[in-house]
Amino acid sequence: MSRVRANIDIDAPPEQVYEVMLDPDRLHEWVTIHRKVNRADSGKPRKGFEMDQTLCLRHANFKVHWVLTQADRPNAATWEGKGPAGSYARTAYQLTPNGEGTHFEYENEFKAPGGFLGAAASRVVVGGVPEREAHASLEQLKGLLER
Repeated sequence: MSRVRANIDIDAPPEQVYEVMLDPDRLHEWVTIHRKVNRADSGKPRKGFEMDQTLCLRHANFKVHWVLTQADRPNAATWEGKGPAGSYARTAYQLTPNGEGTHFEYENEFKAPGGFLGAAASRVVVGGVPEREAHASLEQLKGLLER
């Protein structure tokens, strides 16, 4: 299993950050590997909310079916996803008030299919891309919210 962690301080209150980070219609504004939302439940994201998303890494598109397994407004949220060939991902967001703004902590875990060999192949193919993309996405979210 591979894990990526990143964090950033954003000059916006946690409620505003939470609202934007979970809105499927705004993912294209800040998630660098996002390509499209194929389907999402109606209404505001809440525990049990489901979404099908197309993502892209190294010029390869893939689909993930996400379920929001934690929705603690405005402090934390966790998505758990099933991807191609039985792959699994978990993306967790932790928001902490920081003066007038928010300290945003991001963590992503990815488990490639195929056990040890699949994980080794995934590290070779993907390399440091997920970490770079996580930092780039958080910078885009910061820019979006601080406009």
